[in-house]
This record gives sequence, C-alpha cells and structure tokens, in this order.
Amino acid sequence: MIRILIVDDLAEVRRELATLLVLAARRLGIAIDVVGEAKDGLEAVQEARRLCPDVVLMDLEMPGLDGFEATRRIKADRPAVRLIILSIHAGSYELERARAAGADGFIVKGAGHEVLLQAILAKDGSPNSFDFQKGEKK
Repeated sequence: MIRILIVDDLAEVRRELATLLVLAARRLGIAIDVVGEAKDGLEAVQEARRLCPDVVLMDLEMPGLDGFEATRRIKADRPAVRLIILSIHAGSYELERARAAGADGFIVKGAGHEVLLQAILAKDGSPNSFDFQKGEKK
C-alpha cells in the first residue's frame, strides 16, 4: 500500500487528483491510499509529520508557505518520503528551485495519470531519477 498526501490550495484539484489516482491504480492493480490532503505549505508540513505518507504530491503556488519551502521542510523531517512537485509552472527557475528544495520529481499538471503513477511507483528515491521537465523516468 502506497500512502499519499496531496497538497494543493484548490479543494477541487485535490479531490479530482485523489479520485484519478485511486481509479487508475485500481485499474492497474496497484494499492494506493490517499491518506490526507493539505491546502497550503504549512498544513502540508504538519500533515506529513502526522500521517507519515510514502509520497507527497506538492503544488508550488499556495498562500502562506509555498511549495518550495514546504518541500524543503518535509524532506528535512522525512528524507525518505518521495516528494513530487505537481505544477502548471515548469520553467527552468521552478525546476531548479524544486531540485534545490529536495524534490524527487517534477510533473507538469495535465501530463497524464500514467506519468504520475510512474513517479509515485519509483523505488530508488534519487532526486535525479526523473527528467524534471517531462516528468518521465530517465
């Protein structure tokens, strides 16, 4: 069972992503449990500590504590957690900041559930295991 925390400031995005993940995983015979959601970076840090997820899907632009700083704090607390940035912003600035914060992957929203599931299922945890621009495994 892979335990996932979804972080996005929009409730409808969190709900749709959770539904998509559960349905796509079920179709492929993968056990995924969305154990929690957070609406901003501070709540993400708190929920990651409380829930101990295996994977955190993190938006970047949120009120208060942004996704970069939340990523840095979560990885400092729980280095083994797989932290995947999921954002509409994928310029070189965002990609480099995500790497520097400790993200394990960067996927552009809308890349497709196959790419997202591939990132979630990756086992090595290496920050360089993903092509951050495409969200595809190297």
